Amino acid sequence: MTLPQASNDKPREIAAVDLGSNSFHMVVARVVGQGLQIISRHKQRVRLAAGLDKKQRLSDEAIQRGVDCLAMFAERLNGIEIDNVRIAATHTLRQAKNAHEFIERANQVFPYPIEIIAGEEEARLIYLGVSHTQQNLGRRLVIDIGGGSTELVIGEDFQPLLVNSKRMGCVSYNERFFPQGALSEKQFLAAQTATQQKLESLASQYRKAGWQVALGASGTIKAIREVVIGLGDEDGIITRKRLDNVIEKLLKFKHSDSIDLPGLTEDRQPVFAAGVAILSGVLDALKIDELRFSDGALREGLLYEMEERFQRTDIRGRTTDDMAARYNVDLDHARRVQQTAAHFYAQAEPEQGSKKTELAGLLNWAALLHEVGLSIGYPGYHKHSAYILSNTNLPGFNQEQQTVLATLARFHRKALKLGEMPKFTLFKPKLIETLICALRLACVLHSQRNDEALPEITVTIDKNGGWQLQFPKGWLGDNRLLAADLTAEQDYWQAAGWSLCFSD
Repeated sequence: MTLPQASNDKPREIAAVDLGSNSFHMVVARVVGQGLQIISRHKQRVRLAAGLDKKQRLSDEAIQRGVDCLAMFAERLNGIEIDNVRIAATHTLRQAKNAHEFIERANQVFPYPIEIIAGEEEARLIYLGVSHTQQNLGRRLVIDIGGGSTELVIGEDFQPLLVNSKRMGCVSYNERFFPQGALSEKQFLAAQTATQQKLESLASQYRKAGWQVALGASGTIKAIREVVIGLGDEDGIITRKRLDNVIEKLLKFKHSDSIDLPGLTEDRQPVFAAGVAILSGVLDALKIDELRFSDGALREGLLYEMEERFQRTDIRGRTTDDMAARYNVDLDHARRVQQTAAHFYAQAEPEQGSKKTELAGLLNWAALLHEVGLSIGYPGYHKHSAYILSNTNLPGFNQEQQTVLATLARFHRKALKLGEMPKFTLFKPKLIETLICALRLACVLHSQRNDEALPEITVTIDKNGGWQLQFPKGWLGDNRLLAADLTAEQDYWQAAGWSLCFSD
C-alpha cells in the first residue's frame, strides 16, 4: 500500500490557549495548505472562578492551580515560536483585581504573553471560531455559556453584527444560586429568572435582528447536548421541550453530587444545574426554537485569526480544495465530472428545496473528492476514497454530511452493494440514491479522461424511478467504447434492482 508522500517542508505549528473560568484549554494545529490540521487538544479543570472572593481577588490556591496547568501546557508548546502562540484570558481574570499577580507567577513557567480580553472581544473570537468550523448557514445566533460569562453574537458569514457578553456563567451562578451543591426547584427558578433579567435590555434587539440558525458552543452547551442525546434524542438538537425534559429529571436530585443523568460526565456534575438554568433563561428570553452545537469556539477563533489567509472564505470550499490538493486530485477531470453530475442531478430533481439544494452541494464536493483514494492505489480506490472521507476531519461538514460524501465516493463505481449503504437520519435513502446515479453516470461518461466536451444529454426519470438517457442521433455509434461502458454500467444497475436505458 502506498500513501501520499509527505513534503520535506515542516508545516508551521500554531497554538491557542483559552484561560477560562472553569477550565484551561489548549489546541495545537499545523498550517497545511489552505487549512488547519488539529494535532492535539488539552484540557485541565482549574476552577479559577471558584478562587475569586467577594473583594474580587484570586486566592493563592486558585493562582497556583492555574500556574501549574500552564507549566504543563508549556511542555507541549516547547519549540513553538512566541508569534505562533496566542493566549486569551477571559471573565475571571477580567474581574480579578490581582490578575497581575497571576500573570507574574505564570511568566516564571510559561514564556508566552497572556492577553486578558474584553467580553465583546471574547464574543467576537467565539463567533469567528464558529464561522470557520461551520458551513455557511446565513445569519446565525451564537451562544457560549462559560464559567463566568455568557457571550451572544448575531452575525452573517464572518462578520459579527450584534455582540454582547453578560456576567452570568455556570461557575459564578453555581456559587450564587446552588451553594454547597444544594439543588431545588426554587433555586433553579431563581437562576433562570436572573438570566432573563440580565437579557432584558438586549432581548428585543436580538429577536428583531433575527437569525436562520442558533448555534451553541463550548462545554456547558456540549454537556447539555450529551444529556439530551443520552435521554434518547440522538440528533442532539436542544429544543424547549427537550430541555424541559432534562430539567424535570435534574430536579429529582437534591444535591449536585447525586446527579445521575445519561451522558453527564463527573467533572461537569457540580456546575451542570447552573448551566441548564442559564440556557433555559436564554431560550425563553430570545424565544429560541432549537439550538445546534458547534465544535468551534474561542480557541478556533484565535487560531484562524493568526492565519489571515483563512479569513472570509467559505469553510467547506476551503476544506474540499485543501483535500483535493493534499491527495493530488486531477482537478481538470474532477471539475468535468462535477459539472456533468450537477447537470444530471438538476434534471433528475428539477424541484429544488432547501434539502435538495444542500444535497446538490454535497454532490459537487463528492465529485471533486471521489478519487482521493487513488493516492493509496488504483485497485478498489473507491473504497479507499470512502475510508479517507469517513475518517478525515472535514471542517464545515457535520457527521451526516461527511457520511454522504464517503457514501458517494464508495458507490461511484463497480458493483452497487446497497446492503452496505449506511443509514441516514437527515436524508431519505431515495435522495442519496439519486446522487449516486448522477455521479456514477458522470464518471462513466468521463472515463476516457479527455478534454472533449460531451454533447447535450437529456435525462428523464420514468414513473418507476428508472433513468433514461437520450444522446444526439448517431453519437453512441461514433463513441463505441463509451457505449460499451454504459452497457456495463447498465448491468450494475440491473443487479441492484435499478433501471438504466440509453439511446441516440
